[in-house]
This record gives sequence, structure tokens and C-alpha cells, in this order.
Amino acid sequence: MAKSKTAWVCNECGADFTRWMGQCSECKSWNTITEYKVAKQPAASAKYAGYAGQVTAKIETLESIELTELPRISSGLQEFDRVLGGGIVPGSAVLIGGSPGAGKSTLLLQTMCHLAQNMSVLYITGEESLQQVAMRADRLKLPKDKLKLLSETNVENICLLAGESKPAIMVIDSIQVMHMSDIQSAPGSVSQVRETAAFLTRYAKQNNVAIFMVGHVTKDGSLAGPKVLEHCIDCSILLDGSTDSRYRTLRSHKNRFGAVNELGVFAMTELGMKEVKNPSAIFLSRADVPASGSLVMVIWEGTRPLMVEIQALADHSMLGNPRRVTVGLEQNRLALLLAVLHRHGGLALGDQDVFVNIVGGVKVSETAADLALLVALVSSFKNQVLPQDLVVFGEVGLSGEIRPVQNGIERLKEAAKHGFKRAIVPKQNAPKQQIGDMQVIGVSQLSQALEVI
Repeated sequence: MAKSKTAWVCNECGADFTRWMGQCSECKSWNTITEYKVAKQPAASAKYAGYAGQVTAKIETLESIELTELPRISSGLQEFDRVLGGGIVPGSAVLIGGSPGAGKSTLLLQTMCHLAQNMSVLYITGEESLQQVAMRADRLKLPKDKLKLLSETNVENICLLAGESKPAIMVIDSIQVMHMSDIQSAPGSVSQVRETAAFLTRYAKQNNVAIFMVGHVTKDGSLAGPKVLEHCIDCSILLDGSTDSRYRTLRSHKNRFGAVNELGVFAMTELGMKEVKNPSAIFLSRADVPASGSLVMVIWEGTRPLMVEIQALADHSMLGNPRRVTVGLEQNRLALLLAVLHRHGGLALGDQDVFVNIVGGVKVSETAADLALLVALVSSFKNQVLPQDLVVFGEVGLSGEIRPVQNGIERLKEAAKHGFKRAIVPKQNAPKQQIGDMQVIGVSQLSQALEVI
């Protein structure tokens, strides 16, 4: 029997070490190195000099490779297909993460029940019993006659049974409870998650089976397990949404078959997840009475524009260090923009508590929200209500210049489609032709934008 050896692996970067250390010397992370037991493998004969074995692989030029269009399977949900890059690719490994109660199992169960009507689908549940899955399907009123279920946590047995039934799509719920017999550590450990994910990914490639793996998340919202888990799979998507919110957002963080940062919006109902085909209409449900500090901006998510409302509140602080609180935006970006507003806008908010919120739970990472944030802050600080038909977007530089953003014309067309009549945008994004009856004002400096409002 092959002897097992012990290695030490960093959960963040996957670097290997011969002993435990408090800090990883590769990525400089603390307390991320854990024990990893592997079976001792015999040395490959190819390493020896004079190797005369037969090599089946051959070297080719990039131009000689024949390009074929990837076949895709529609999931039946357009928002799900959008995040996946156009549909499910046979032979791909997809990792779906999310907090408890976000709806990962619900989304996959209803998708697989409908796909099972036309193809062979195998749903492996390791955390729930078969009765619990059947009860959920009955509660959601899903078709139950074709979907195949299996309650198992050993991946060797799963692949052995899958080889007999030959499914086109498999669901592993979840990867944290799966284990392999050769590895002595407990399920959910670094070694088990790393090896089971690699084993399932290899099975997906060799048998042209699309595999969906459900993954847990940590307290900070990132996927649990070693970082190499995200490297070995083809697509990594995250289902966001608090349990007290009706809406869920599905975002792609890695996709080898499509664009990243795609956003899909779903509504959690009594009958499961329902796709929201026009998310801008949801995020634009504003108050009946206009209030200061409220403004609509246009952000770009993946391949489409999305209109969201940004709210800002500036209030006199009773503390020595005024608070800076952001929900849906980066807090460091707010501190940077407040300094620009003081230097180039002439407004000092050093004695003000500043609170910023993106309505609807959307997380904005692009810089096109800079100008809208500053305009909303000035509106709250001056207690002046902005027009309800005004839309603003643009990047603000440290010298007070308004820099252009990508897809400016498409953003303005989206705003015009929702009835907005006025827009303040970077000068380089101002259209050369009239867009409907919208009045577009191009500005190149922050001072110009403040004069306009």
C-alpha cells in the first residue's frame, strides 16, 4: 500500500510547504496554512533519462487549431443563461456559491426538474435526504417524474453510478460534504475539497458531462475552501441576497465561456425563483414625495446597462471623527471623493457624518458612480431636491476632471427608454445626435457639474 505523506497548503493561494508556518511566504496571508494529506505517488517514468515511451500528444500552432462553436444547453431561465455566458456548456464545471437561505438549491432544483424533461439529469444531495428534496419540489409544484436523485457523499461511488446512468448534467449539493476514501481528513477540509473538486472536474471533461457544484461561503462573503477550488473549475458564480429581501442577484466572477461580471436578477416567490427581465424597473421604484440626496445613475453590468438609485445623507456629526458609511459602494472611494469635493468643489464635509446607500442591494464597483455620488451628496448637504427626471453618471479624477466611461450612448438610451429627460454626463460621452427628447449636458470639470445643478 502506498504510504501517505503530509504537506501544508495555503488556503488562499494554494502554495505548498513542508511544515506549518503562521504566514504564507507567497501571498503574505496569516493563519491560512493547513495540513494536507496525500498518497505517495510513484515517480513518473518520463522523468528518467532515456525514456522511450510513446507520447500521444503533439505540438500544434495556434492557427492550425480548428475552431468550432461551443454547443450550449438552455437552462430555461434567460437570466441564468446570461450569467453562464449563453447557456450550459457540456463538459463544464460550474461552482455556485451563496449564503445560507439565498436559494442555491431552489434555483438548481427547479432548473434541473425542467431540464430533466428533455435529457438525463442526476441530482446528488449530500446535505439533505431524498424526502426533503422531494418535499421542496412538491412545494414548488415542479415536475418530478424525470429527475434522478441520489443521496451519496463519496465521489468515487457517485462517478461510478453516474457512469451507469450516463447523465448529461449533474448537480453536487454540496462540495463541502463530499469526500474521497484515500484521503484521511474530514469532509470540508482543504485536502478533501481540493481533491474532490479536481476529481469531479476531471470526470466532467472526460465524459462531457456538465457538473454544477454548490459551495458554501465564509463570513466575508467569499467562497469557502482553498483558493485553488476556483482555479480548477470553469465558471464561478455567486448568488447574493439577504433572507429579508425578495430579490436575489446572480453574479459571475469567473467564466471561461463568457463575459465576467454578468448580473442576473431573480425574485424569490412561493413557487421558487422567478427571473426579472427588466431589473431597472425594480430598482427605480422611488418614493412618491421627492427628497434631497436621491438620484438615479446608470451603471454597466456585464453586457447591459442597469439603472439604480443612489441615496446620500450628510448630517452634522457629534463625534470627533465623523462617520463614513457606505452600503453597496467601496468606503475608500467615498473618502477619496470627499477630498475631491472639498478641493475642487469648495464644499467641506469634514464635520458631517456621510451615509451612502445603493437601493435594492446592488453592489457597484465601477467608477461611473462617482459623479452621481457627489451630486447626491451636494443635494443632501444643501437640502435641495434634484429633478426626478435627471440621470447622472461619470468618473471623477483627483484633479476634479470628469472622465468618460464606457458605453455612454447605450446608458443614455436606457435612461431615455425609462422616461428620463435630463442627463449630466462627461463631455466625451455626450452624443452627437439627439436621443429622443432628452437634454444631455456634457461637463469636463466638477465645478461645471455643480453649477449645472
